[in-house]
Amino acid sequence: MSMILVGMSTCGMSAGAKDTYKSLEALVEGSDNELTFTGCIGMCFKEPLVEIREGERRTIYGHVDKKRAKEIYETHVVGGEELPDYIVYQEDGGKACGGSEQQFLERQERIVLRNCGLINPESLEQYENRGGYQATRKALLEISPEEIISELKDSGLRGRGGAGFPTGLKWSFCAGYESDVKYVVCNADEGDPGAFMDRSVLEGDPHAVLEGMIICGKAIGAAFGYIYCRAEYPLAIHRLQVAIADAVAKGYLGENIFGSGFSFDIKIKQGAGAFVCGEETALFASIEGERGMPRIRPPFPAEKGVFGKPTNNNNVETFANVPWIISNGGQAYRKYGTEKSPGTKVFALAGKIAKGGLAEVSMGRTIEDILFGIGGGIKEGREFKAVQMGGPSGGCIPADLKHTPVDFENIPKTGAIMGSGGMVVMDDRTCMVDMARFFLDFTQDESCGKCTFCRIGTLRMLETLERITRGEGEVEDTDMLAELGEQIKQASLCGLGQTAPNPVLSTMRYYMDEFLAHIKHKSCPAGSCQALVDFIIIEEKCTGCGVCAKDCPVDAISGIKKQPYIIDIEACVQCGKCMTSCAFDAIYTVGKKVAAS
Repeated sequence: MSMILVGMSTCGMSAGAKDTYKSLEALVEGSDNELTFTGCIGMCFKEPLVEIREGERRTIYGHVDKKRAKEIYETHVVGGEELPDYIVYQEDGGKACGGSEQQFLERQERIVLRNCGLINPESLEQYENRGGYQATRKALLEISPEEIISELKDSGLRGRGGAGFPTGLKWSFCAGYESDVKYVVCNADEGDPGAFMDRSVLEGDPHAVLEGMIICGKAIGAAFGYIYCRAEYPLAIHRLQVAIADAVAKGYLGENIFGSGFSFDIKIKQGAGAFVCGEETALFASIEGERGMPRIRPPFPAEKGVFGKPTNNNNVETFANVPWIISNGGQAYRKYGTEKSPGTKVFALAGKIAKGGLAEVSMGRTIEDILFGIGGGIKEGREFKAVQMGGPSGGCIPADLKHTPVDFENIPKTGAIMGSGGMVVMDDRTCMVDMARFFLDFTQDESCGKCTFCRIGTLRMLETLERITRGEGEVEDTDMLAELGEQIKQASLCGLGQTAPNPVLSTMRYYMDEFLAHIKHKSCPAGSCQALVDFIIIEEKCTGCGVCAKDCPVDAISGIKKQPYIIDIEACVQCGKCMTSCAFDAIYTVGKKVAAS
C-alpha cells in the first residue's frame, strides 16, 4: 500500500494542485492506497508536487498535472516502477538519495518547517505522531513559568518578525507585571511584498503555532490569545480554525489543560489588509475594534497592550520555534546560527530567482549561499544585481555584497534589515530607481496618516521619484530625497514611517549612477522606465507576423511579412503596446543612448 500526498498550500493550488488531487482521487478509489494532502515543503517552483510514500521511502514528483498524475499512479504506484525524469527529491530511511532538487532541501536546517510538507495540516493525529503537544505537556506539568522563560533566554531566540528583540527577555517583561488579565498575541499580518513565510507555516503546521502560544501563556500568566491574521489568507485561516477546534476537542485548549489547572483559549481576529497593523500597537487597536493606528510608547505592550492589559506579541515564526526549544533545550537551539543570532531563519525567495519558494537556514549563511546554493541563482542565467531584504521597511543590497552573512548584526550594516524574511531578487534588467519608487508607493499608500512627516513626507518623496522615472528630475532632487528621508525617519511615530525611506536611501547609496542617468541623460540603463527607453525588435526572434505593426497606434513599426520588422525610434511613443502583443518575445527595451555630459 502506498500513501500519496499532494501539496495543497496556496502555492500548490495556484499551480493546479486541486485538479491533480481530483485526478488522483478518481484513480485511488477502490484501491488500498491512501490519498491525502500536505502543506508547502518549500519547492514552490516545482508545484504541483506529489509524494509517494512507501514505508520509509519518500519520492516527490514535480510539475504534476492531471496527465502526469495518471502516469505516475499507473507506473509507480500500481506498476512499482519509478519515473526518474519527474523526481525532484527522494529520501530513504530519512536520508536523501536523489532527485533533481536534492540540494534544495539538503542544504537547509529545518526547525520551523520541520513538519511542513510532511504531515496533513488538518490532522491532529499526524502532528501528535511527530511529537506534537509534548512540549506543552512538559511546560504545563514538569517545569515552572520561570524555567520556560529561562530556556527561551538560553536559546537566544530573537523575534522573527523583523526587530530581533530577545524573545525570553520580552516574555519576562510581561510576566513581571501583575494583572487579572493578560493576553498573548500572534502577529500573522504578513504584509511585505514577496513574503509568504508565515502563511506557509500556518497552512502547513498550524498546531506548532498554537502550541507556542499556549506555552507563552503559561510563562507570562495569560489565559487568552489572539491570532491576528490577514483576511487575504483564507486557507491559513481555515486550517487555523480546524486546528483550534481539534485542539479544544482533545483538551489541548480550554479548561484545565492536561489536568494542570492552567486554562487557555485562542481566537482568530481577521485583519482587513492594513500594512500598518503589522506594527503591534496598531494591531492591538484593530483587535479592540478601533482604527489601526499606532500609539505612543511608553507605556509598552508588556505593561499596557490589548484592552490596556499586559500583552506579549510575537509573530508566527517566533511561536513555531518555541515547542522545539522546550522539547530539545535552549542549548540545542544554539547549535544553529551565530553567537549573537542563534537558530534558523525562514526566507521567502521571490523575484528573479530561479527556484522561488521557502528556505530555512542557520543564521549566518551568506546571501550568495542562500540565493545560489539553494535558490539556484538568477532566472535565465542573467546577472545578479541586488536583493531587497526587509520589504518596504528594508533596503536593497547590491551584488558585490553577496558574501554578507545574513544575521541581525551584518544585514543592518548594508542599509537593509532582516525583516520577516522576504528576499526579492533583482537581475540586470531591474531599474533601481523604479524599485525604490515601487516600495515607497506601497508604504505611502499604507500610511495611516497620523504623522505629518509620514503622511506628507513620503508623498513628496514619491512624487519626486515619479518625476525622475519620467525623465523630469533635477540633480537637486537627490539631496532633497536624502534630507527628507532622514527627517521622516526621525519624526515618525511608528516603525512604518521610521523605515519607509530605507529603500530609497539604500538605493541611492549603492546606485546613484542610475539616478544620475535618469536625471542628467534622461535614460534608464536597465531599460525599464517606459518613458526613458527605446523599443527594439530582435531580428532572430521576429517571425514577421506583423501583429505589432497592426497594433501600433502611431504606425512606428514597418516591415515585410515573414521578414523581421523594424521600429522607428523617432516615431515611437513608448506606449508598450507592441511588447504586450508580441507572442514571440521579440521586442525588448533598452536604455536610450546616453548623451554627452
